[in-house]
Amino acid sequence: MTSLSTAPVTRHDIVRASRRGQFWSRVALALVAVIASAAAIISGISFGGTDKRMVVVPLAVAVGIALAALAFTRFSAFVLLLLGVRASLDLFKLSGPSSGNTLTNSAAARGLDPAALLAMLFIVASVLWLLAQYSSGRRLRGSPLRTALIVFVTAGAVSMIGAAPLEATMLEVARILSVVMMFVVLEQLITSREAMVNVLKAAYASLLFPLAYTLFGLLAGSPASEIKGSFTRLTGPFAQSNTFARYLAFMIVFGVAIYPSLSRRLKWAMLPILGLSSVFLLLTLTRAAILTAVVGVVVVALVQRRTKLIVGFAASALLAAALVPGLSDRFATLTAGEQVVGGPETGNSLEWRLNYWTKVLPLANDNPVTGIGLNMTQYQLSAAKQPHNDFIRAYVETGLLGLGAYLAVQFLLLRNAIVAVQRSTPRTLEAGVAAGALGCAVCFLLGSLGSNMMSNVVSLWYLVAFSAAASYIARRGEADAFGLGSSVPRLPSPPGPAEVAHASAPAVPVGTRRG
Repeated sequence: MTSLSTAPVTRHDIVRASRRGQFWSRVALALVAVIASAAAIISGISFGGTDKRMVVVPLAVAVGIALAALAFTRFSAFVLLLLGVRASLDLFKLSGPSSGNTLTNSAAARGLDPAALLAMLFIVASVLWLLAQYSSGRRLRGSPLRTALIVFVTAGAVSMIGAAPLEATMLEVARILSVVMMFVVLEQLITSREAMVNVLKAAYASLLFPLAYTLFGLLAGSPASEIKGSFTRLTGPFAQSNTFARYLAFMIVFGVAIYPSLSRRLKWAMLPILGLSSVFLLLTLTRAAILTAVVGVVVVALVQRRTKLIVGFAASALLAAALVPGLSDRFATLTAGEQVVGGPETGNSLEWRLNYWTKVLPLANDNPVTGIGLNMTQYQLSAAKQPHNDFIRAYVETGLLGLGAYLAVQFLLLRNAIVAVQRSTPRTLEAGVAAGALGCAVCFLLGSLGSNMMSNVVSLWYLVAFSAAASYIARRGEADAFGLGSSVPRLPSPPGPAEVAHASAPAVPVGTRRG
């Protein structure tokens, strides 16, 4: 009978394996450096040309390779980095605004946007990382909200049956899937208070460039903006003022909620961030985002019993209406038809929405179960616009299956935050996070009634980040309620794929001499 060799691992073997690993690490770094240099050269040569893609795409590929290397070695750092930079990527967008534009703003053009490429990289890296966790025997945390999100994106994938052009729906499914994966991943990564704080720091770090970019533009006298009707509206680094406004609304509501629990130093840092964000939100003249932000802050004030905040906020709103150029006129046009300079109606009035919904709803008559396909509404109607109501959109584009899942997502976002509020200790950071998640969930619900929130990926990444933090608080509060807070050891942060591979390597025998 043949026996297997059990020769002990010597020090020489360890040194040789270490040198081999260092060698391949250097090869990988050199390869990344060569690719990055080549991309920079190509991008620099093309800088003076007319094709913006030749400038952006090579750099995007080089950055993508570097991010892929980071994702494989330090996945948690990779996720935090994405949260920190996502709000700035639309500045390099190659396609134009999606509303009213399906000819030059095709799915192929949008697929080359740096944000779209980053979303695809994140999806692939997340799937591989989750598989690595599962294969290592780690139990993946779950929640009803995660299930609802997965069912909704699955309904979107099923809706491709009736989609034409198919690639537009495929891209939309991928974009929404990136939101779902962000929530799923953060549920796994947030295993401690420190991890939760790191996620919140990354989220608010994302505000720094948009605020600085917009402030510099205002001081220089040429801020990034767009003209709709007779109004000039700030866009920040985004393609549209609506996108900038929704992003700011979430950050303001959540920032107001956690502000009382911050240290004095962090309060001094947060104060100008919230102040600038509020001013820029008003200058976007986006009524829906402004109103939902107001309601969100009121919800936070009621949950935290901060009556002074409500009084101060009401006084600030009156002052803003008097001082911000065009704000009062903008709200005065709520029921009036508006005209874009040289174009059709913008679709921002209540009257326009009601008329448009009567045209959108019949599109689902031929396929009410699975819908006409995600993002297909603007391809089916001459206005080339999304429905401006996500509940109607969910029904028309993903059918009854998608509508049911979307209603569940809305309900569970609220429930998740409410449970976190109930299980957190008042006047703590956890209580602030829970209240902020609830305020943002209310913002999302109200915004979905009259806006296109479903595909606003840049805003939804931060919404689900705050919800994942609230989910952690709810889980920890449940453990404390059952007396498990001190008896259950804190789980370490899940390892990345490289760490899992390292852990599976043969161990050195106990008796081996280490010099």
